[in-house]
Amino acid sequence: MSNTASTLDLPIIQPSEMSQNGITVRVANEVDAQYAQAICDEMEASAKVRGTGIAKRKPEYIVSKMQEGKAVIALTDEGRFAGFCYIETWSGKEFVANSGLIVAPEFRKGGLATRIKRRVFELSREKYPNAKIFGITTSQAVMKINTELGYVPVHFSELSQDDTFWNGCSSCPNYDILTRTQRKMCLCTGMLFDPNDPHPIVERVAEHLTPELAAQLMNAEPNVIDSTGE
Repeated sequence: MSNTASTLDLPIIQPSEMSQNGITVRVANEVDAQYAQAICDEMEASAKVRGTGIAKRKPEYIVSKMQEGKAVIALTDEGRFAGFCYIETWSGKEFVANSGLIVAPEFRKGGLATRIKRRVFELSREKYPNAKIFGITTSQAVMKINTELGYVPVHFSELSQDDTFWNGCSSCPNYDILTRTQRKMCLCTGMLFDPNDPHPIVERVAEHLTPELAAQLMNAEPNVIDSTGE
């Protein structure tokens, strides 16, 4: 496995604080407090449309994240709010969650969610390089972005067991499923990025191959990877 890191490096995420398609994605600060109410309103509206619940937040909480440098915001060149996401730490900073990812309706389907998710992922790695980054979601789009960043689907038992995190699900209409199953499952999928296990997708695929093919895959021989057609 010593050769794996040199050939299967995780995506190199570079800060993008320049405008693309008229929208800038950057780390939020106290100046952005003016958008806090719009962010909360969009979080609630998005949750209603999906039929699942983002934990409800008050504007004061969103502002605190901005002041702490633990949020990413997307703004148009004209200063209109376009998207947002913030960082939470759990279990003594052992776990980090990128929470509340939203994109205003008029800016969807243009790749903005990916830009925000990548920037907040990078911010999480900068601030908490040893933490496991996790999330729960019902969104296929978010699952795709997470997979590209190196997350894998996991059982809820592999996520933070901090009661405060799970209590945040109480505003979701599916909360009764979570409680009935003792937090073992729900409609959301749990996803995890572990910095100490940088290529979990490759390793998990290898578990289902013959020992010979698995050894070749773990050594990252290009001809083996190409032969899969991926």
